[in-house]
This record gives sequence, C-alpha cells and structure tokens, in this order.
Amino acid sequence: MNDFTPATHTSDTIAGLDAYRSMPIKQQPAWSDEAEISAVRDEIAGQPPLVFAGEVDRLRRRIAEAADGNAFVLQGGDCAETFAGANADNIRNRVKTILQMAVVLTYGASVPVVKMGRMAGQFAKPRSKDTETRGDVTLPAYRGDVVNGFEFTEESRRNDPQRILRGYHMAASTLNLVRAFTTGGFADIREIHSWNNGFAATPAMRRYENVAKEIDRALRFMAATGTDFDSMKTVEFFTGHEGLLMDYERPMTRIDSRTGQAYNTSSHFQWIGERTRDLDGAHVDFFSRIRNPIGVKLGPTTTPETMKALVEKLDPEREPGRLTFITRMGAGKIREALPPLLEAAKELESKPLWVTDPMHGNGITTANGYKSRRFDDVVDEVRGFFEAHRAAGTYPGGIHVELTGDDVTECLGGSEHIDETDLESRYESLCDPRLNHMQSLELAFLVAEELRAL
Repeated sequence: MNDFTPATHTSDTIAGLDAYRSMPIKQQPAWSDEAEISAVRDEIAGQPPLVFAGEVDRLRRRIAEAADGNAFVLQGGDCAETFAGANADNIRNRVKTILQMAVVLTYGASVPVVKMGRMAGQFAKPRSKDTETRGDVTLPAYRGDVVNGFEFTEESRRNDPQRILRGYHMAASTLNLVRAFTTGGFADIREIHSWNNGFAATPAMRRYENVAKEIDRALRFMAATGTDFDSMKTVEFFTGHEGLLMDYERPMTRIDSRTGQAYNTSSHFQWIGERTRDLDGAHVDFFSRIRNPIGVKLGPTTTPETMKALVEKLDPEREPGRLTFITRMGAGKIREALPPLLEAAKELESKPLWVTDPMHGNGITTANGYKSRRFDDVVDEVRGFFEAHRAAGTYPGGIHVELTGDDVTECLGGSEHIDETDLESRYESLCDPRLNHMQSLELAFLVAEELRAL
C-alpha cells in the first residue's frame, strides 16, 4: 500500500498493533500499580504527535537514497538522555556538533548527508539485570529517566509511570528547540563559523575552520553569480531512538487519516536493540506493523539466517528505505563477522541500509572503575566496516554514534590523548561513554576520507 492509498481495514490495523501483548517481551519495567500505568498510557495516547506521517515518509525516501549509494546517514546523540540534560545549551551543542560533522562529510566526500539526532526520546535503556546490588542493598536497575532515577535510593529507583509523561513533555520541548535551530536560520550554511561559538580551540576545530574558510570562498563565488541561497537557510533534521519502552511507543502510535496506516509518532525512526530483536518477540512484531523506517542492531553473533528472517518479518514487501541494519560488531570482530552478512544480503530482493555503530561493541572498564571506549577501537571498527563493504561491493551507508557537544572526558584517546586519570575530570554520562565534541569531529574527518576512497 503506498502513502496515498485510501484508508482501509483500520480496525484490523489497530488490533494488529496490540498483538505484541500476547508475545514474549523483554526489557520492560515492573510497574507496581497497574491502574496508574494504564491511566498514563491513556493520557499519552491523547497527547499530540511529536512527528508527522509526511515527515516519516520523507525520511524513508532519504534512507532509500542512502541505501542506493546516493547519500550518507549521520545519526548521533546521547547514550541516554536525561531530564536534567534536556536544556537549551546541551541541545544546541549536540545539534551544532552534528551539523559540523555533516559539513565535514558533505564537503570532504561530496555526498548528501541525512542528519538524524539520537534525541527527543532516547530516555529508556536496556539493562543486563533487573536489579542492582550495592553492599547488602538491592534495588531496581536504572532503566533511564523515563522509568526511574539514577540515584541509588529506594525512592529514586522506584519504577514510576509518571516519568513517562514527563519524558513525553521533555521530548516535545527538545524537538521544538531542534526545529527552531534547524529551520530558524541557525543552520544556514552561511553561519558555518558561528557553530564554533562556545567550543574549545582544538586541532580538530582548526581543521574544521579550514574547511569552513573554503566553503566561505565557494559561497562568495556563488553569491557573485547571483545564486539564490533561500534553500540553504534550513536543513532537514530527523529524530530517532531505540523503540524499547512499549508503554510509551504503543500509545504514541497513531493511525494516519490519509491511509489508515500506523505511524509511531514518538520519532521519525526507531531501532530494535540486539537484546529485543527475537523473531518471535513483542518488539519485532510491533515494529513490523508500523510505517516508520526501522533499524535493527546486529552484533557479531548474528547469522545470515537470522538476518534473512529479520528481513522477511520487517520488510516483507521489500520496500526501499524501510529497513536499516546497524552493525555493532567490535573492532576485533567486524572484519570476520560482517562479510558473511553482506554476501547473504545480495541474495535478497531487499536493499537494507547498512550503518555502523562503532561504539557498543567496544566497551571496556578501566582499572579505576569507569566504563569507557578507546577512540582507536572506534576508528578501527569504522575502517573495518568500510573495508568489508569495499570487498563485498556494497555501500556503507551511514554511521551511528553516541556523542555529546560538550568537552567531556569519557572515551580514551583521540588527539587530546585522554587517559584513565582524565576520565575523573569530566565524566558525566549516566550510562555509556560518549565521544566529546573534538573526538566527534575527528571521526567525521576519518569517515569523509573513507567515503572518498569508495
């Protein structure tokens, strides 16, 4: 059914959206008060959508272009957004960092960049255990601010349904600010130098400034020839998050009045994590029934058979732009684990977008107790991703990174040579370590070089 087919079978569509409730489900919090969570679901279902069906359709077309090798997808943002961190400065710095990375990629590789924030909804996190024990005290695990608090107290760790409502409003305010930045003139390419404001002077920033000066010269030339710059005043900017907390995702799913089809209006794009992508599980079934473009995380143990089964379940009609595979193999495994999947994908009629997540397969714990990642490992996995695609003759279509626009010290290495003792100075993440602003720009220059070599 295309986007403009008259609405049909709406009642069947709605019933299908709830089929997941009878299936095995993982990574959901235990709520103590069923009446309270039911009331919250109803209230969320009555709130305005955060994104609209037409925007979702546009992203699906952009992803299809990237899968065909005619664009590149850049997705970045927090590991887990926090309510306290959803302020104007933090949001602006993340947007600026993504815009800067996109400029580096576009100018360095001459490829259109689809910009997507890992924001305005990335509040829930999967956990390896349902509980956390410190000494003789055991409490529920921290599942993100949309479920409970990080502080290790009984009151904070209580799974609180009211936090879902707060998460919705935080996502709405974040998205409002993102829209203002990207459509109100802030993202105009002629403001390329102003995006530096507030960032520390670093080698990566100096390299970026050289690019900005070259773009300035090109813009002056274009102005002299009478070019109309109106189209450069705004940028397309999409949002995405892991579709994890079903008590949020299901109420945010609405039926489009044009088509009678279901759209998850919590964000333009959702992905299914490796812990929740069971073929007979609730998450895969639910996300198979919505019109949004869907991502799936694939780790190093993924077999070609599993990948093919995911295609059959999530993209049965082989629709361009529908399916994205986000590989998170680890630097030491990607060169062996990815090629069999790429070769198997050639046999499918589906053309998924292939995106690398060089962060999640490279976690370490330092001697002083910090969760971290080595920047060199992140770089190595990116290189392995491109090497595998060059060998297979397929297109490496995007990168998915956890980053912040702030000068934190959470990932080791980079040109700043962050070491284990530096982690103690500005380690701010409540979950996984993020690339700081400088490391993010360094990575963008590397990716641009790899794209030029295709």
